[in-house]
Amino acid sequence: MIKTEFGIMDTIDPEKNYVKYEPQKYGCVAIDDDKYINDWWPRLLLIRTYTQSLSRPSFALDRYGVTLIPPESLPALQDIVISDKRINHDHHLIALADKISQAIDEQKYMIHFGV
Repeated sequence: MIKTEFGIMDTIDPEKNYVKYEPQKYGCVAIDDDKYINDWWPRLLLIRTYTQSLSRPSFALDRYGVTLIPPESLPALQDIVISDKRINHDHHLIALADKISQAIDEQKYMIHFGV
């Protein structure tokens, strides 16, 4: 599995450049990048995100770097994940859907570490 990881940020520093790979710090869950992200890409392109810092607005995910996903973009990401029919057979997708739900409930940013 070529993993891509998603976690929840307790706080976000608007001045910080998030470039360090720290999945354990954010309680990340991993999914298979090649298996899912490629299929989701057209829909991910519509989601507003930030690349490494809040000063770098973007769309979709930085496949090879760090993406910050704001709370207002999480419902769209959640919809992508839960509408994937493979969720019924992959506990990794279920864990990601749960993680997104938690971030939505807590109104927190998510962080994504690419491959």
